[in-house]
Amino acid sequence: MTPLGERIRALRLERGMSQKDMAAAIGVSAAYLSALEHGRRGVPTWSLIQKIIGHFNIIWDDAEELQRLAASSHPRVKLDTSGLSPAATELANLLAENIGRLGEEDIRSLSEQVRAALERQAALSRT
Repeated sequence: MTPLGERIRALRLERGMSQKDMAAAIGVSAAYLSALEHGRRGVPTWSLIQKIIGHFNIIWDDAEELQRLAASSHPRVKLDTSGLSPAATELANLLAENIGRLGEEDIRSLSEQVRAALERQAALSRT
């Protein structure tokens, strides 16, 4: 399941909707919506994200969060490390080969470390 799929499913269940009803309301098949929720489909189009936002009457920060989740919900990620350091290639391969063996706490911790490193790099580039 992707972060977007998890959020869509939670929104749908909070409102007591079936996949079939929600799918009809946003103009997709129930099979597509199921695949989206379970991470078997890639990131939906911008217009579909807008339909979901409108369907659930999501506003402001929650709408931005749903859009952010959509952008970070590619179920099959490919990394091109050509031109990067050997350490970057090693890290990419280590994650690709072992991410399924990590627990949720370790995954969250690694994500936080990467975000913190990106913030540090952004701050350095602004100076």
